[in-house]
Amino acid sequence: MTIVPLIFTSGLASGINAYAVVLLLGLLGRFAGADSVPPALERTDVLIAAGVLFLLEAVADKIPYVDSVWDVAHTVIRPIAGATVGALIAAADPGSLGEVAAGAMGGTTALVSHLVKASLRMAVNTSPEPASNIVVSLAEDVSVAGLVTLAIFHPWLAASIAAVLLAVGILLVWFAINRIRAFRARRRERRAARTAATGRGPVAEEWRQRI
Repeated sequence: MTIVPLIFTSGLASGINAYAVVLLLGLLGRFAGADSVPPALERTDVLIAAGVLFLLEAVADKIPYVDSVWDVAHTVIRPIAGATVGALIAAADPGSLGEVAAGAMGGTTALVSHLVKASLRMAVNTSPEPASNIVVSLAEDVSVAGLVTLAIFHPWLAASIAAVLLAVGILLVWFAINRIRAFRARRRERRAARTAATGRGPVAEEWRQRI
């Protein structure tokens, strides 16, 4: 069932950049003779629309905070794209995997990878300079292009790499959340200490009563 790793990989990539996935799959199917690409993605109108939207995302995704707004707007779009691509892949290979199951796999994988991407980009936006956003965005674009291309010719290898990247991304989100919580806790402690030092607030009142 070679379409299973292709659906998984395309779903994960769709959660990062759905337009790049549609555009690249369509180009590979139309000009590289990739048999596993659904004919619907090779249509000229689909390629043009995906290309225009990809260019818009390429710009928005590299601007601090604009990228997070873009991610919020695509919380629904990317999973739908992953599910649609998965269902189309299954439809192009009858008898291998049901379209509903393929759509569920692609949509779920896209949703998880989207949430990981959006969380990490919010963490990146805390940096004071825009260079990190550009570097991360370019790395995401290259990763999507590499994974999708590899999935066409070596689907199981691509799926294995995609799974590792997803696991690493989840760990990074967990680490970032813990760091943010620790930072907020330290900031609350510093505020409480300043309040106590100036003689205001419930902490200071408690200290006065103890004295």
